[in-house]
Amino acid sequence: MIAEAREYRVSSGDVELAVVEAGDPTRPTLLFLHGYPDTKEVWEPVMSLLAARYHVVAYDVRGAGHSTAPAPRADSYRLERLEDDLLTVLDALAPYGPVHLVGHDWGSVQGWEFATSPRLRGGLASFTSVSGPCLDHVGLWLGERLRHPTAARLPQLLGQGLRSWYVYALHTPRLPEALWRGPLGRRWPALRRSVEGLAAADDRSSPTLPEDAANGAWLYRANVRERMRHPRPDRIATVPVQLVVPTRDPYLSPRLYDDLDRWAPVLRRRTVDAGHWLPLTRPAQLADWIGEFVDAVRAGSIPSVSPGTTPAVRSVPH
Repeated sequence: MIAEAREYRVSSGDVELAVVEAGDPTRPTLLFLHGYPDTKEVWEPVMSLLAARYHVVAYDVRGAGHSTAPAPRADSYRLERLEDDLLTVLDALAPYGPVHLVGHDWGSVQGWEFATSPRLRGGLASFTSVSGPCLDHVGLWLGERLRHPTAARLPQLLGQGLRSWYVYALHTPRLPEALWRGPLGRRWPALRRSVEGLAAADDRSSPTLPEDAANGAWLYRANVRERMRHPRPDRIATVPVQLVVPTRDPYLSPRLYDDLDRWAPVLRRRTVDAGHWLPLTRPAQLADWIGEFVDAVRAGSIPSVSPGTTPAVRSVPH
């Protein structure tokens, strides 16, 4: 548990969200979004290192951890509903100005949605993305390679297609729920520790994981297919973006981010020799990078994104 952490429940439509905060609320707010099938506890090692300098906030997304679950259907888990949840948390716990968003896995997928949303313009100051792409950008990346295949692009498509096996599986009716509530849910913590090289003491698997994972299958069903078929080319990040890419991620190829500077006008890209769960395997490194990026944005050494910016290749140094 983070030292002197404070826990709350915030109502957002038909769900109640479990929120935790630490640090001085008058300091810059860092808001952490967890991925699938995790809870907010996955960010605890990083937040603990940053709470003395910043106001840190995290919450269990709908259907995960100690947050309640909506009805198990697609419209309950659409990214627009998740954006409503974020706005509710911001209103309740971040009243002193724009927040610095940090997301991992599906938390990063959400973060891209929020960082490119007109509804959040002015509410965010920066975005750090860890192991999670924008679904619209992925749809455009795939579409370009399918329409204009080359000797270089075909292996990229095949490689990411093989890594995305779990996305196809999660679209299968009822089967993911049965597996997660059965053998996979029981074995998942040990499987992840083995793949990531994690000690049991460093794992943050929740006792609610089987149900969380079953609920979270609707995140994929509600959003992925639609965005792959109809990606929106105008989803431009309205804040500076720090992209953290692990080179040994078994689910997401580093090549998936090759064209990202077309949609992120101010972009810092970092690579790390690691697997998917950096918040657990590299918490000190992530905390350093997040703090350095936030401080640089606040000091103005990393420029802001001007209103009306159009896609362009413009990157800040690593």
